[in-house]
Amino acid sequence: MDASTADHPILHLQGIRKTFGSKVAIDSIDLAVAAGEVHAICGENGAGKSTLMNILAGIHQPDAGTISLRGRPVGIAGPAEAARLGIGMVHQHFTLVPSMSVAENIFLGRQPRRWGGLVVDRAAMRHAAADLISRYGFELRPDQRVRELTVGQRQRVEIIKALAFDAEILILDEPTAVLTPAEVDDLMKVIDVLRDRGRTVLFITHKLREVKAVADRVSVIRHGRSVGTRDNAGLSESEIADLMVGRAVFLAERKQVPPRTERGDDHLEVAGLTSVDATGRAVLEDVTFGIRPGEVLGIAGVEGNGQTELAEALTGLRPVISGRVTLDGTDITGWSAGRRRGAGVAFIPEDRLDRGLSPTMSVAENLAASNYGRAGLVRRRLISQAALRRFAAEQIRRYDIRGAAPETPVGTLSGGNMQKVVLARELAREPRVLVVSQPTRGVDIGASEFVHRQILAAAAQGCAVLLISSELSEVLALSDRIGVMLRGRIVDVLDAADATETRLGLLMSGGRAEVEA
Repeated sequence: MDASTADHPILHLQGIRKTFGSKVAIDSIDLAVAAGEVHAICGENGAGKSTLMNILAGIHQPDAGTISLRGRPVGIAGPAEAARLGIGMVHQHFTLVPSMSVAENIFLGRQPRRWGGLVVDRAAMRHAAADLISRYGFELRPDQRVRELTVGQRQRVEIIKALAFDAEILILDEPTAVLTPAEVDDLMKVIDVLRDRGRTVLFITHKLREVKAVADRVSVIRHGRSVGTRDNAGLSESEIADLMVGRAVFLAERKQVPPRTERGDDHLEVAGLTSVDATGRAVLEDVTFGIRPGEVLGIAGVEGNGQTELAEALTGLRPVISGRVTLDGTDITGWSAGRRRGAGVAFIPEDRLDRGLSPTMSVAENLAASNYGRAGLVRRRLISQAALRRFAAEQIRRYDIRGAAPETPVGTLSGGNMQKVVLARELAREPRVLVVSQPTRGVDIGASEFVHRQILAAAAQGCAVLLISSELSEVLALSDRIGVMLRGRIVDVLDAADATETRLGLLMSGGRAEVEA
């Protein structure tokens, strides 16, 4: 971007501040965005990215600061005013009507009409939708029902909706969260097309590889404040992470993988596991795999393909109708969750507040749950409060649980520190098997770095780890082998040395992944 463009940005924010009660969400945010650029907004979870974008979309109103658009100060009183000003936003969670067609969704609430406005002009609507689709090179059919579309195609409908009424600035909020790798590649091409056609794109993401792939410039927000804006060409992923966290960050790399031994060496064996939901639909179908001591088996796949149900079935939280789960040669298929925990199966669930923690209880009480006997916290059938405090203080120190004392209600901690509480409790039991689901969801980069180290340390001490994650980079970085789930089945298991994003993406979308030469 040349100097003249920088001096005359299409969008200029100065001193933006927003509070929610006593909490300061963002403070003194400055941002200048050039016309026709892809501008990435990066920051840890809770840094204020979404708050800032919601202000631009008219969802929130700033408490202080100014917004200038095309050189003139503006107020954005609501989403309708944002649209009138040429600002469109594609949210992470889509707002489409599945039973309606592509064209009907694009023009929902704004349909062209005839006969004095009494009747929707469907022919004109289809023609206008087809013209937009053709203009941006999207592979969509105006008459196709949204429920028949892939997730990636639905996202394109959302983008077309924003562009249909001349959105000059398009905000994409975590746009790749539910896409396969192939769909991510397609989205990058769509963004390139938008840039070529003069649209300005604000790209909100925590996936640094995508920032490097598509952005012209990168702005970083840390703890609600602007850190600065840099040209993407001069930055590495590590440097962006360092700016986001404020210190050097270790980005996890795949560990050295020892050769796999015979199957009888497995800590955990799963054979033909099948489970159904309340309607009788199969959510797990003939799932079979094994994990040996010290191995990390990653599970990749687009969310909603049976990963949650697999974790529940292995930990005793979901019944199975057939198949077998074996722990060191003992059939535990019919065991309760409590009995499995006692036998050495630990679980870090994807929803830490729903299943991992009791938010109103103290850090000490959450850490001690399932550890009272093992940690020597019970004396003469009574809980020793002194021993409980000592145990909690040691775990807080060991796992760097910041802002916590033994008596602190765990619900007052940040997401990353809550995850550390769950991790500390589960690993304090020195489990034989660790089932960990979405370990860094809603967790900042600094805490993610720590969580990754602990998972690898547990494996190094002989724990068999099942790692379920929607973050493909996380699965690739930590796993010895990678299984891909699709519609409740494990369609293939690859050695980490043979796994690439391309091969995994093909399997995730139902294709075959041939070994690359």
